[in-house]
Amino acid sequence: MKGPRDADFAYQAVYRYLTTLINESFGHGRLRLPSLRRLAIRLNVSISTIQYAYALLEKEGRVYSVAKSGYFAVPASSIDLMHSSNDLLETVYVNARRPGVLVLSADEPALLQPLDSPLLLLERELLRQYPRQSLPFAQPYGELELRTALAARYTTSPVRCWHADDVFVGADLRGVLEIIIAVLGLNDAAVVVESPCDWAILRLFQASCVRVIELPVMANSCLDFERLKMLLETESVRLVMVSSGLNMPRGSLAPDDNRQAIARLLAQHGSWVLENDCYGELAFEAGRPRFRDLLAPERLMVFSSFEKIIGPEAPFGYLLSRHFSAQLQRQFMLRSFRLSPIRQKAIARLYSNGRIDQHLQVLRRLLKERKGQMTQLLRERLGDALHVVEPQGGATVWVRSLRRVNVRRVFQRLLTQDVVIAPGELFSLQGLHAQNLRLSHTFGGEYDLAAALGLLGDALRLEAMD
Repeated sequence: MKGPRDADFAYQAVYRYLTTLINESFGHGRLRLPSLRRLAIRLNVSISTIQYAYALLEKEGRVYSVAKSGYFAVPASSIDLMHSSNDLLETVYVNARRPGVLVLSADEPALLQPLDSPLLLLERELLRQYPRQSLPFAQPYGELELRTALAARYTTSPVRCWHADDVFVGADLRGVLEIIIAVLGLNDAAVVVESPCDWAILRLFQASCVRVIELPVMANSCLDFERLKMLLETESVRLVMVSSGLNMPRGSLAPDDNRQAIARLLAQHGSWVLENDCYGELAFEAGRPRFRDLLAPERLMVFSSFEKIIGPEAPFGYLLSRHFSAQLQRQFMLRSFRLSPIRQKAIARLYSNGRIDQHLQVLRRLLKERKGQMTQLLRERLGDALHVVEPQGGATVWVRSLRRVNVRRVFQRLLTQDVVIAPGELFSLQGLHAQNLRLSHTFGGEYDLAAALGLLGDALRLEAMD
């Protein structure tokens, strides 16, 4: 299993081995998969490597775990195609779970360079230092050590400083966003968001009856200053949500002068500003100012998660806010998030010992290399069919069809050929981006990407609308 590229990518080989094992089992009833220890011995890799491969498969819906029994393959009948579903997002999720499918719809930056091994190693060391019986009661806002580490990381000056009491850690990003919605009273309120926007955030706002007003990112990557000004003057906008740097899924960075102008405009109005920092560490070019560096902290809140840079072993979401301390504390206590204190301490140590920064340097380099390979293939093979927005960071590429096409039919056609893409309409609640696609350049397993892009090109030509 350990070849010339060492063990950094051993989990990919384990992932392929398990995928083949699962595929061979379909039609033979429920399959119990090998235990972590047994598989580690069989394949001569660490248990943490096996653990990460299983975590990926579990996240894809390919396997499930049973307490004290181990991992089992999901029966084929549970992951049938859903061509008839009216919910496009559900169709994407269900088909991404099918065995043997090339998932070009995902957004998993840490897949290239997970930080699970150092994290789990630290966790084992901490378990020896902090026996479970000696641990204090769970802290409802997150472990103090982790909150202190995050406050220090986000502090850039005596004015733009954060303290542990300003940081709140939740079980996942959705739970943290639900608390923000509750505390700011966003139900039935108007919220301006950059568009395209992450589908999970859009669906959460929709489910909470938030009135979403989309502010499209322009072709030159700028936010539309005049449109935002008009919205702030004519609408009762409760909240404006902006990306700290990278707009995802576009992968674009607004020019510095545009962000400075937007920041000055936001400062003139009384709306709350919510900064999405989930991708703030994944820009290829470091050192660019974030929105929080341009805005006064009086009406600013920042949210993010660890998953995009560490991987699925660190699913926690977190929030930084100097305000609403009593309301936030109450909401976090009511949620009673059950978070592993040792896992949180281990994440804090990764920040304090510099391991996160070392990891990010490698991860950004690998993402940039993969981006280059993907965009080159797209331009060589689909240059006459697609316009590519050059990504400035992240793990995806945003493209637009040069011809008018029915992208949903392109999506359905590719499903029959075991390729899953993310149509652009998923990233809007108002019918925007219908001619766009988001494509991933990081995915598990070995696939012929050039052949898959050839299938995409064929589908685009066949579904072109006169």
